[in-house]
Amino acid sequence: MKIFYSLALSFSLAALGSAQVKPVASAEMQNDLDAIAHVGSVMLDGDVCQKIVTQRAKDFMFSTDPSDPWIAGDNYDVDGESFNAVKKTLIRLSHLARFPADLNLWMPIEGHSGKIQIVVRNKNEMSQFWTWGALYQDMPPEMGSVLKTGQRLTVTRRPGWVSILAPVYNSLGDIVGLIEAVSRVETDPHENVK
Repeated sequence: MKIFYSLALSFSLAALGSAQVKPVASAEMQNDLDAIAHVGSVMLDGDVCQKIVTQRAKDFMFSTDPSDPWIAGDNYDVDGESFNAVKKTLIRLSHLARFPADLNLWMPIEGHSGKIQIVVRNKNEMSQFWTWGALYQDMPPEMGSVLKTGQRLTVTRRPGWVSILAPVYNSLGDIVGLIEAVSRVETDPHENVK
């Protein structure tokens, strides 16, 4: 019996050493992320989320200046207290997963129908939707559906990736944004290295 346990322990340690992430079946991952997104939808304070992007940043968001091509990005800022409160909540929620996961906050841009921005990203920088470096982008149909219906939605656009989109409500009951609870089935921990 001791030999069996020793072999099992040796095998387990070898497996841990060969990969940073224990593979999780995508159905299992989807169930976990759905539960976390559901909790996040209830916990996240939409009123606080609406305060994150400052009016100054909103005013510059779609500005163009031939002498300053980065005017919008250079003038993007957030209300630190609101941003930190939401980011901490999203990080805590991500710890409910048994695997590396991120919870990102996406918000539509008032006055610009069909546009959305990622307001809070988390430590693993995972997302099936975010275009690296984009201050805002066209709203994917899946996000538009969640914002319109208030129903959580599972997205598996990319092989091995799972995102659950869930609505964020303010105190008036209006949907003001959405959470992307996201992860991927990892097989090679160095695959993301560029």
